[in-house]
Amino acid sequence: MKKKRHRILTSIVWGLVAVVVLGAAGIVIWSQVGVMAAEPEPLAEVRANSAIDVADAPQGIVMTPAGGESDLGLVFVPGAKVDPWAYAPILQSLAEDGVTVVITRPWLNLAFFDLRGLDAFTSAAPDIDDWAVGGHSLGGVRACQLATDAEALVLFGSYCAGDVSASDLRVLSISGSEDGLSTPAKIDDARDLLPADAEMVEIDGASHASFGDYGPQAGDGTPTISDEEMHEQVAELLRQFFAGSHAR
Repeated sequence: MKKKRHRILTSIVWGLVAVVVLGAAGIVIWSQVGVMAAEPEPLAEVRANSAIDVADAPQGIVMTPAGGESDLGLVFVPGAKVDPWAYAPILQSLAEDGVTVVITRPWLNLAFFDLRGLDAFTSAAPDIDDWAVGGHSLGGVRACQLATDAEALVLFGSYCAGDVSASDLRVLSISGSEDGLSTPAKIDDARDLLPADAEMVEIDGASHASFGDYGPQAGDGTPTISDEEMHEQVAELLRQFFAGSHAR
């Protein structure tokens, strides 16, 4: 009887181990399948941009003003299963304006699995004291969690899951009228989680995938704005927002 119970318990334990191993393997495999790659033409333009320097560093993709110093920085967290390089085109204007940009590479391509603190990425530019953190989609949700160690928060088609309304964070939230994932209604519902003076901007015609150069995304709306116009509008919003950081 004791041997039988032992065999049963052993079978249960090994069964649970197998479930855990298979579950972990499944997550790893799923995280690597269907990653949305950066579109080659916009990325080629970034690499050819003589106004900025682009480095593939351990902390992430680092864009800095060419030959110039920077005293402001942005750590940007990609959306789930989106190639980090897909955000270089829409963020390169910041580097042109003198802001260092670090685009992270989340573990397993999913920001929720990346437990590193903000300093793991700001170490790419240790001389900078003033950092903003931002992100797109689920990357923005993770950025909200990291914002306690930053001076500002930038959201692209995203919203916070936790309450930062009592903080002194400067916040810029940019959304799209045609976003089928982080819909205008969802962003409005989470508005009270942000500080009262958060700047909320909805770009007419922008979809969820308009915030990165990686092509269409399942479940998204149809954009009615060109990539060029989207880049220009976001660049101007970021320029004004970070100019305000200098004024503080």
